[in-house]
Amino acid sequence: MRKSLGVLSVALAAAPLPAQAPPAGPDGYGDVVVTATRRASPLSDVPVAVSAVTGEALQNSGATDIRQLNQITPSLLVSSSASEAGAGGARIRGIGTVGDNVGLESSVATFIDGVYRSRAAVGLTELGPIERIEVLRGPQGTLFGRNASAGLINIVTARPSFDEQGYAEASYGNYDYYRLAGGITGPIGSKIAYRLDGVYVKRDGFVKDVISGRRINDRDRYLVRGKLLLEPSDSASILLSGDFANRKEECCAGPYLPANDVVRNADGTLSRQPSSIAALIRATSSAVPGNGDGKGVVLGDPFARRVALTPGRGFAARVRDWGLSAEANVELGDVKVTSISAWRDFNYLKGQDADFGNLDILYRPGDGSGFTRFRTFSQEVRAQGSAFGDRVDWLVGGYFAEEKLALNDNLRFGADFDSFASRRVGLLSPQLAAFPSFGFRNLSGFVQAAGMQTLAGDPRFAGLPAAARPIVANAVAGQVQNLLFADTGYLDRYRQDDRNIAVFTHNIVKLTDRLSLTLGARYTHDRKRLDADFASNSACAGYLANITRLGGLAASAGANPGGNGGANAAIAGLATGIAGQLAQLTAIPCVVGGAQFAGSSRNVEKQWSGTAVLSYKPTDRLLGYASYARGYKAGGFNLDRAPLLSAAALSANGGNVAAASTTNLDVLKFKPETVDSFELGLKYDGRRFDINVAAFYERFRSFQLNTFNGTNFLVTDIRGCKTGLGLTDQDLVTGNSNCSDLEAGVVSKGVEIEAMLQPARDLRFNLGYTYADTRYAKDLAGTPDFFVPANGNSLVAPAFLLPGSHLSNAPVHVVTGSGSFTPPLWGRLRGLVYADFRYTSEFNTGSDLFYEKRQQGAMIVNARLGIGPDDRSWSLEFWGQNLLDTDTRQVVFNAPLQGSNSSALQTQRFGTTATQLFGAFLGEPRTYGVTLRTLF
Repeated sequence: MRKSLGVLSVALAAAPLPAQAPPAGPDGYGDVVVTATRRASPLSDVPVAVSAVTGEALQNSGATDIRQLNQITPSLLVSSSASEAGAGGARIRGIGTVGDNVGLESSVATFIDGVYRSRAAVGLTELGPIERIEVLRGPQGTLFGRNASAGLINIVTARPSFDEQGYAEASYGNYDYYRLAGGITGPIGSKIAYRLDGVYVKRDGFVKDVISGRRINDRDRYLVRGKLLLEPSDSASILLSGDFANRKEECCAGPYLPANDVVRNADGTLSRQPSSIAALIRATSSAVPGNGDGKGVVLGDPFARRVALTPGRGFAARVRDWGLSAEANVELGDVKVTSISAWRDFNYLKGQDADFGNLDILYRPGDGSGFTRFRTFSQEVRAQGSAFGDRVDWLVGGYFAEEKLALNDNLRFGADFDSFASRRVGLLSPQLAAFPSFGFRNLSGFVQAAGMQTLAGDPRFAGLPAAARPIVANAVAGQVQNLLFADTGYLDRYRQDDRNIAVFTHNIVKLTDRLSLTLGARYTHDRKRLDADFASNSACAGYLANITRLGGLAASAGANPGGNGGANAAIAGLATGIAGQLAQLTAIPCVVGGAQFAGSSRNVEKQWSGTAVLSYKPTDRLLGYASYARGYKAGGFNLDRAPLLSAAALSANGGNVAAASTTNLDVLKFKPETVDSFELGLKYDGRRFDINVAAFYERFRSFQLNTFNGTNFLVTDIRGCKTGLGLTDQDLVTGNSNCSDLEAGVVSKGVEIEAMLQPARDLRFNLGYTYADTRYAKDLAGTPDFFVPANGNSLVAPAFLLPGSHLSNAPVHVVTGSGSFTPPLWGRLRGLVYADFRYTSEFNTGSDLFYEKRQQGAMIVNARLGIGPDDRSWSLEFWGQNLLDTDTRQVVFNAPLQGSNSSALQTQRFGTTATQLFGAFLGEPRTYGVTLRTLF
C-alpha cells in the first residue's frame, strides 16, 4: 500500500493511539486518507497542496492545540497575543488575519469535525484525541469556501468504535504541569457505538509578577467530548457529537522590551538615549496601595519573564465553549447525501491590566461587564455521486450559517492616569513641565501654560504685546473646566448578526484514465448587520465639551481677526492649536468616538469563488497538477470606536472633536478580501521515499490589515495601484491622490517541498521547506477617508513602512524536520526515539512593521524517548519542548499611552523623536516532563 506523505513522522510509536490507526499493508506502510476534496482519498492522489498529520504524529511532537502544529507544518504559523482565549491568528504562506479585533474573521479557516469555527482562537485549547489534521494551503474557494482565502485547518477528532477499548494517560512536567486524559469507546448493541473523552490541564504561569508574586500565563482548563454513532443500516449512519470546554486562566502579560528614546542627530545619524517615558513612569507615584515602593516600574529584560502589574488588576480569562452537531450520511442508490447540523456557543469574559504596567493607567474590569460571545447555527447539505460510466465524480451542496456576535468593551482610566498624563504632556516642553498647576488635574492651567508657550514661540504672534499674551492665554483657558479622569471611561456595546448562505459544486471529470479536470464554483451571499452604542461617562463627555468650546472660541474669534488690536487672531490660532493638541496628544479612549450615541449599519456582499485543476498521472506513483483558485473572505465592521474620529478629520476641522466625529457607523466598514491563486504541483509516491513540491503565486485585493496603534484598532483595505504614485513616505498617510487603476495590494509567491524517507521499517525521516516571498505592492492605496474625501486613498498613519515590504508574521524561509526510530528492544518491548525541529528566518511581528517588533531567526527543537510493548498496552515517555530554550516573541506591541507610537524608522525618515515603549507576548520557554499511558 502507498505510504503517507506529510511534513511529519507517522512513526510506529510505542505509545498507544486513542484514535484508530491506519491499516498496515504488507510492506508495513499505511495509507493516510484525507477529505480535502470532501471525498476520502489517499493523500498522494489529491491535486491539492495539503499537509496531513496523523494523531500519532501529533502525539510524538507533543501537540495538543493548533498552535503546536507550527513545529510540523512549515507553511503554517499560529500565534497568540493579548489572550489565548480570545485572540489568536493563523497564517499560511505568510497570509493571515492579525490582531485581536473580533470584527475580522480569520483568513485561515478552522473546521473541527466539519463545523466551521469563525475565529482561530477557538483552536487554542485542548483538542483531545485526534484522528488527523489536514492543513490545506492556498485559497479553498469551493468546498470549504467561507473565509478560507489563505487556506484552512481541518481537524478530525477520533470517532466511536464498535470494538470496546479505553485509554488513560497522565503527564507531569516543570512549572508544576499536570495533564490527565482518558476515554472509552465501544458498542451499545449491534448498531450503536459511543465514545467519551476528557482532558484536564493545569500549569503554573511562565511569567512572574514582581508586585504580587503570582504567576501569569498559566493553564487551568478541561475538555469533555462525547459521540454517539448510529448505523441503522449499511446505507445510513448518524454521528451525534457534543463537547464542552472550560478555561479559567490569567493570560497574557507582556513584559517590556529594553526602553530607549531614538533621536536623529544633526548629521543624520541616529542615537539612543535613556527612555524619557521610562523615567517618567519611574518618577510617578502610584495612588494604589501595595504597589511595591509606590513608584512606577519598568523592567527592560523581557526574557527574564518578569512583569510589574497594578495590584488588583490582571488578565482574567474565563471561557465557556460548547457545541452540538449531527452528521448524517445516507446512500440513495448511487448518490450519497451528507448533512451536518451544528450549534456553537462561545463565551469569553475578560479583564485586563491594559497598560501592562504597575501604574494604574488603563484597565478593563474583570467583573463580567466586558465579554465576547459567539452563538452560531450552521447547516450544510451535500449530495455526490458519479455519472457517465464513472467519468464524472460530481458534488453539489448548500450552506447556511447565522452567527450572533456580542462584544462589550469596558476600558477605563485607572487611579494613576491623571498624574501620569500630566507628566507625559509635560515632556513636550520645559515650559509646560515647569508650570506649577500644570496637569490633567487642572485643565485650565494646562491650557494657560500651553497658550503661553504657543504665543511665545509661534512667529504668527510675534507682534502681540507681551502684556497681552497672558490675557489671550487666560481667554482661551477660560473655555475649559477642571476634570479628573480616574475610574472613568467607556462601555461600548456591539451586536452583530451575520447570515451567510452559499451554494457550491465540485466536479472531477476523467478526461482519460490518467488525465482529470476538476471544476468547482461557489456563490456566497453574506449579510452583516451591526447595532452599537457608545457610552462615555460624564468626565469624558466634559472633556469633549472642553475641546468643542475651544473650537467654538476659535471660530468666533476667527470671524473678526482684526478686533481687539489683533488679539482675536491670536485667540483663534491659539484655541485651534490647543484643541488639536489636546485631542491628538493624549489619544485617550474617551476622545476617540465622539459623544455618547447609538447607531446601526448593514453590509451585504455577493461573491463568486471557485477552482479549476488539471491533473495528470503519467505513472501510478507520480501526480502532476496545475490549478487556479479564487478565494473570498467576507468584509464587515471594525469593532472599535477609533474610525469614528480620524486624525485627518481632526486636522481638517481645526481640532474640533464635535465637528470631526461622526455617528454614521458606515465608517466602520471594511471591504471583502479576495485572492487569485495559481499553483503548480508534483507528488511522487515511492516505496520508501515520497516528495511533494508546490510552486504558488497569489494576488490579494483589499487585503484586510488590522493595526493596533497602542490604544485602538485601525482596519485598512490594502490595495495596489498600477500607476506609480510618486509619493513620499509622508504623502502616503497625509493625502495621496485617488488611484483609479487599482490592483492587488499583496502578492505571495514561493515554493513548498515536503519529503519523507523510510530507509528501514522502524526508521523514518521527514523534511519540509517553505520559501514564501509575501510582500505589499510598491505603490499602495488604502481605504478612502470617510471624513476627508480629498485625502483619497491614504493609508493609516502607522502604515508608512508597508510599501514594498514583507508582511508581518511572514518569514521568507521555514525548514521543519523530524526523525523517529522505534527499534525492538527485548522480548515484546519496543523503544521510541523521536525529535523534530523548526527553523524560521527573521520576520516582523507587528502589522505596522516597526523595526522594534522584529523576531530574529530561531530554531525550536522537541524530543521524546519512550518504551512500551508491541501491543501498546502501556508506554512510558520522557519529553522536552523547546529543548534549546530559544527566546521568541510571538507579538511585539505598542505599550498603550506610553510614548509617541512611533518607531526608530520614523525618526530616521522624518526626524521625530521616538519615545515609544514596547511590550512583547513571548513564546514558551523550555519545558520537560514524563507521560505514562495505558490502553485497555
